[in-house]
Amino acid sequence: MPEIERLRTRHNRPAAIREPAKARVPLRLLLRVASVAGGIQFGWALQLSLLTPYVQELGIPHAWASIIWLCGPLSGLLVQPLVGHMSDKCTSRFGRRRPFIVAGAVSIMIAVLIIGFSADIGWFLGDRGEIKVRAIAAFIVGFWLLDVANNMTQGPCRALLADLTMKDHRRTRVANAYFSLFMAIGNILGFATGSYSGWYKIFPFTLNSACTINCANLKAAFILDIIFIATTTYISISAANEQPLDPNHCSSHTGEEISETSHGQEEAFLWELFGTFKYFPGIVWVILLVTALTWIGWFPFLLFDTDWFGREIYGGEPNDGKNYSAGVRMGSLGLMLNSVLLGVTSLLMEKLCRKWGAGFTWGVSNVVMSLCFIAMLIITAVRSNIDIGQGLPPDGIVIAALIVFALLGIPLAITYSVPYALVSSRIEALGLGQGLSMGVLNLAIVFPQVIDVMLRDEIDGAGNSPTLA
Repeated sequence: MPEIERLRTRHNRPAAIREPAKARVPLRLLLRVASVAGGIQFGWALQLSLLTPYVQELGIPHAWASIIWLCGPLSGLLVQPLVGHMSDKCTSRFGRRRPFIVAGAVSIMIAVLIIGFSADIGWFLGDRGEIKVRAIAAFIVGFWLLDVANNMTQGPCRALLADLTMKDHRRTRVANAYFSLFMAIGNILGFATGSYSGWYKIFPFTLNSACTINCANLKAAFILDIIFIATTTYISISAANEQPLDPNHCSSHTGEEISETSHGQEEAFLWELFGTFKYFPGIVWVILLVTALTWIGWFPFLLFDTDWFGREIYGGEPNDGKNYSAGVRMGSLGLMLNSVLLGVTSLLMEKLCRKWGAGFTWGVSNVVMSLCFIAMLIITAVRSNIDIGQGLPPDGIVIAALIVFALLGIPLAITYSVPYALVSSRIEALGLGQGLSMGVLNLAIVFPQVIDVMLRDEIDGAGNSPTLA
């Protein structure tokens, strides 16, 4: 269509289908909407700090832990883009995003109940040996449901923030910084909960014949998670006043050029998802590539952080003495410090991006991340040359590891915020739905995670104990 005809068509549209001008959403409302990230991340923090050690206490071999964690990237590969696509076209009277957020939050609550009570479920079904087969089965079902629910919730949350900020790029960055801030708050509370070993005393009913002290602490922590995520979800969905989508205009492709060349609403989901790639400018491909390379480093850290502390720093093994448990708790403390810096960085995010530019800020953060991982390699090498026997590691080694964990909060805050803002602002110009655009970015995150898990499984199969290094 010639340009003059396109302009004439655009100006001659009936007034009924023109989008009315919308007032800017107050920042305090964006803050309330982003609060749901705190509830989601509280559960993630418990999952990251406690579940890898817990699966080994159930009797699952360490090498299998990576396979179980493969659910995260696989569900992210399929669930988040699919939910984002569905939410773009959802015509519910409650809005496009909120039904998915509520459904995801309820699914998270069910999943953590199954995980927390997996040992009890196994005991009820007849587990009595060292390897608790029925408890392991219940745990895996709950774990996979939890990852699916987390991915089902996070995509619509970010898409809702992008909807509310519309085409205001500054407010999009602020909204994602708020999201990152609440992730930090959830992390702080979650890792603080994971580092405390006396929850079974506050919730004495969690300790029984089927559930040891560590298991009871995990169970009690997940009960707290249910309360927290229910509260933050209510705050978030009650703040967002979503308008129902007109079912007559629910195509996720609203741009002129894309709507002319696509096959419309009848396209199959995966075809539509991958079909959007041909519209991406070079800068979007650069963002996706850098995101993928960055997450090759982040995923093993987030997966084995406390396990690394227990094994490599404290020299322990699961179910073998107190060193491993002490290391896991110290690792949770390090992650809590990490979350403090993550929160502070989130508050300063907009100032950093205005002063240096979003792209340069992201680049510097990736350099800092790389230097911290190199420092972890050095700490591992130094600690391996120190014989501590059955004792505790030197204070200097522990402090150095804690400092590295804390400093990683700075690049992690930027990773949680800037790429989403960059992709949201650039894909929006193409006329794609925000839910679908968040799913596209998620593909760049999950592919390196799948590769990392496969490589780690090969290392484990060769008989080497996996470490963060």
